[in-house]
Amino acid sequence: MPHPLFTIGHSNHSIATFIALLQQHHIEVLADVRSIPASRRHPQFNKAALDQSLADAGIRYVFLGRELGARREEPGAFEDNAVSYERTARLPAFQHGLAWIREQSAEQRIALMCAEKDPLTCHRTILICRHLRAAFPGRIRHILAGGNLESHVDLEQRLLTATGEAANQDDLFAEDGDSPLDRAYRRRGKAMAWHRP
Repeated sequence: MPHPLFTIGHSNHSIATFIALLQQHHIEVLADVRSIPASRRHPQFNKAALDQSLADAGIRYVFLGRELGARREEPGAFEDNAVSYERTARLPAFQHGLAWIREQSAEQRIALMCAEKDPLTCHRTILICRHLRAAFPGRIRHILAGGNLESHVDLEQRLLTATGEAANQDDLFAEDGDSPLDRAYRRRGKAMAWHRP
């Protein structure tokens, strides 16, 4: 059975605080899923600096932004001028990234990292974890800023409430075959989607 899967947002943490959060949860590999692995406001999270800091702490850094990032280059990822999370999920590169996470988690404790503090406002949850939840049933954990964990099940309840779909939970499937949770993911994904300049 694979290890649980974790996610974390670097937010405005100091590098010491960030590494302490990873160590608190025994993270062995940090998978960076940012499309652009840099931060002007928090240079400690630029790719080279972060890689070195993690290596010094005995944590492996892997960049998966090309596979799992939210800003896509593939024409097939776009609907009108915005990235479609549904289309992105079908891309070969995205599927390759998911496969890597599933395979590596059999041996190592992995955390997916992006920038946003709240996992509910980040593609690491709304795009990536949506398509990993079947491989990690009840075993996705979101590391919050204070070090506490939020289960993905609890996060999905927050998503249902935030999108107004909580009131529809008694309707298992609408006429279009979507569940309230499917609609909640899709609605949040459209609101968050990156638009081409």
